Amino acid sequence: MALSVREYRARIRSTESMKKITRAMELIAASRIIKAQQRAQSAAPYARELTRAVSAVATYANVDHPLTREPENPTRAAVLIVTSDRGLAGAYSSSVLKEAERLAAKLREEGKEVDTYIAGRKGQAYYKFRQRPVVQSWMGFSDQPSNEAAREISAALIEAFLLEDGEERAVDEVHVVYTRFKSMLVQEPTAVRLLPLEVIESEETPSRDEALPLYEFEPSAEEVLDGLLPQYVQSRIFFALLQAAASELAARQKAMKAATDNADELIKKYTRIANQARQAGITQEISEIVGGVNALADAQAGSE
Repeated sequence: MALSVREYRARIRSTESMKKITRAMELIAASRIIKAQQRAQSAAPYARELTRAVSAVATYANVDHPLTREPENPTRAAVLIVTSDRGLAGAYSSSVLKEAERLAAKLREEGKEVDTYIAGRKGQAYYKFRQRPVVQSWMGFSDQPSNEAAREISAALIEAFLLEDGEERAVDEVHVVYTRFKSMLVQEPTAVRLLPLEVIESEETPSRDEALPLYEFEPSAEEVLDGLLPQYVQSRIFFALLQAAASELAARQKAMKAATDNADELIKKYTRIANQARQAGITQEISEIVGGVNALADAQAGSE
C-alpha cells in the first residue's frame, strides 16, 4: 500500500534527525583521531627502544629467565583481544574477533588450550552471548587508553605466565590480538606473541661473538631483565591499545560518513516519492472536480 504524503514527510524528518546525529559523531571521531594518532606515534619510539634493550639482554647475556624461556611442551596459551567499548564503528570489532578466532583455532590445532582475556565491551558481549568462558575483562577505555589500564592488563598476563605448571590458569604463551592503524583508510587486525619473548635479530645486528664486548650489565643481567621485561610487556600492550584506539576512531569516522551519505540519499528518495504522491493526489483531485462538473452539466442538460 502506498504511503501518504504526510507519512513520507514524517520519514524525511526522522531521517534528517538521524543524519544530524551521524554527522555529529563523524565530526567528533575526526576531532579525536588526530590526538589518538599522535599518542600512538609518540609511544612508538619508547616501545621500539625498550624492545631493542630487552632483546639485547635476552640475546647476549645468556640468562635463563622465565619470561624468555621457551617451554618444551606448551599446553595452554592466553589470548588478549582488544575490542571497542561502543558500536557504530563498522566492522572494527567483528574483524578483530574473527582474527582472534583464527588464532584460537590455530593454537588448538597445535594442542594448546586457550584462555581468553578481553579488553572492550564488544568483545565481552560477543563471548557472553555465545556462553564462552572469559578469564578476565577490562572496559571503559577503548578510545582513550591509559598507562594504568595497560599496567593492570600486563600484570594479570604476567602473573598467569609465571604460575607453575599445573596451577590453575597457568599459561605457557601470551598473545595479543588488536587492530593496527596503518592509515585513515586501512586498519589491519593483527596477532602478535608477547611471551615468551621472541628475539628476532635484524640484518644490522652483529653476531654474538662481535656483540659480546659491546654490552655490560649492571648490577647483573638477571636483575636487568627482572626490571625491563615487565615494562616491556606493559609498553607493548599500551602501544597495542593506542593503535586500537586510533583504528576504532578511524573506523567510526568512516562508518558515520557512510551513514550520513546514506541518509542524504534516503532523504532525496523520500522527497522525490512524496512529490510524486502529492502530484498524483492533485491530479486525482482535479480529475474528480472535472468529472463532477461534467456530471453536473450533463444532469442540467438532461433536465432541460
